[in-house]
Amino acid sequence: MSTKTTPFKRQILEGEKLESTTNLLQQNLVDLIDLALLLKQAHWNVVGKNFRSIHLQLDEIIESVRTASDEVAERIAALGIPADGRAATVAKNTDLKEYPSDFQDVQATATHVADALKTVIDGLRKSIEQVGDLDPVSEDLLIGISAPLEKHLWMVQAQEE
Repeated sequence: MSTKTTPFKRQILEGEKLESTTNLLQQNLVDLIDLALLLKQAHWNVVGKNFRSIHLQLDEIIESVRTASDEVAERIAALGIPADGRAATVAKNTDLKEYPSDFQDVQATATHVADALKTVIDGLRKSIEQVGDLDPVSEDLLIGISAPLEKHLWMVQAQEE
């Protein structure tokens, strides 16, 4: 991500701190957007025993992920850099594996979703370690996003056989 000229007169961060922080936030934004899309794909195409409970659970997770992606994007913008959530950017830069295009039974859905959540959580935790010395406010934001996602991971993987 290249740092563009900010439209703001008063910078919160500058130089390397700004670029490193917004690069880390941007990668998390991409992964969160892709996770929301992946979860919707899973939501639409889950079949089998206990369909309804995981179908509804996926909507709860999607709500958390969409809120998180909005918070990350707004943090990037608050730092004076445009957030990039365009489809081409997400497709090019995501850390998530592609979700299957066909119907998935509940067990396969739980596994795919748990794997995707773990990938995003790993990225968040890596960024938390790196951004802590750069910007404690962004660090706090990422910590706040990680906690509910880790809870969702627990609840999804508890359904795996």
